[in-house]
Amino acid sequence: MELSARNNLKARVKNIKLGEVAAEVILDVGGQEMCSTITVDSVKRLGLKVGDEVVAVIKASSVMIGKP
Repeated sequence: MELSARNNLKARVKNIKLGEVAAEVILDVGGQEMCSTITVDSVKRLGLKVGDEVVAVIKASSVMIGKP
């Protein structure tokens, strides 16, 4: 996966809290916890589950998750 954002952090999904429309995804990034809010649709489309290895893509003030 190649992206224009320069801040790509390898992470592991620690927890997923699903809401009506948005989901809070808690990531473990090198022992530090990071939270990303994405749509429930994105969680389903990516097939995210606890324990998955992901990449946190940080650009400006947003954090996106991509699965390698």
